[in-house]
Amino acid sequence: MSFLKYAGGKSRLAKAIVPRIPEHTCYCEVFAGAAWILFKKQESKVEIINDINSELVTLYRVVKNHLDEFVRYFRWILVSREEFERFKAQGPEDLTDIQRAVRCYYLIRAGYDGSLVNPRFLITPRSRPQFNLLRIEENLTEAHLRLSRVYIENKPYADFIARYDNPHTFFYVDPPYFNYENCYGAGIFFRDDFRKLRDILKGVQGKFMMSINDVPEIRELFKDFNIEEVSTNYTLSGKWKAARELLVMNYVPVLNDEARFDVDGGGK
Repeated sequence: MSFLKYAGGKSRLAKAIVPRIPEHTCYCEVFAGAAWILFKKQESKVEIINDINSELVTLYRVVKNHLDEFVRYFRWILVSREEFERFKAQGPEDLTDIQRAVRCYYLIRAGYDGSLVNPRFLITPRSRPQFNLLRIEENLTEAHLRLSRVYIENKPYADFIARYDNPHTFFYVDPPYFNYENCYGAGIFFRDDFRKLRDILKGVQGKFMMSINDVPEIRELFKDFNIEEVSTNYTLSGKWKAARELLVMNYVPVLNDEARFDVDGGGK
């Protein structure tokens, strides 16, 4: 499983996505985020994850290459609002890569909804902190080993797809939701990027799957591809909310009987 909680993460949808991944040699996550699909699926011969957020990419690279030093930084840190606000106010441009990774990880793990856009400290009288500082090394060792065989990129989605496209590549594409383009920061992904992304995906040599919220605009834009509905749920203000998402593909997946059920167990 992923070592991150991150806004838009696909922890619950992975059960529907992973069985639909076709045979491939090179696996590419275009908008990695928490990289839940990478951590849930079987290892591919070549694996590359990509994200435009340089803080997140730095965190992945440090967990991959400098885990011991990363863990050492947490030895005297507390989970507190004061510490959270100190990290939040700290400019990452003045930090080393390891310090940047520590700051990023702390804000994600100790914050509300795992967001790096104006993060808010998470505290509730109903439960303990979700961020257990005593188990960081234990929790990250498996991720460190998994990432040791993964390439990590920090490219715009169009450049990344063009760089790694070939007939043996599978792209997992998880862009921001339609109508929520600014959730990962202003000026990163725009409404017109959905059309640009569609046109790029029309021309890829490899196979792709895109997961996206189910709205009429997306159905119209991607109507020329194979589209499947899957049911899932997510938390909103601490409450579970049912939702429907679309899996858009340029192939027809081959599923066994068990995999024909969506993430909530309902038949398709």
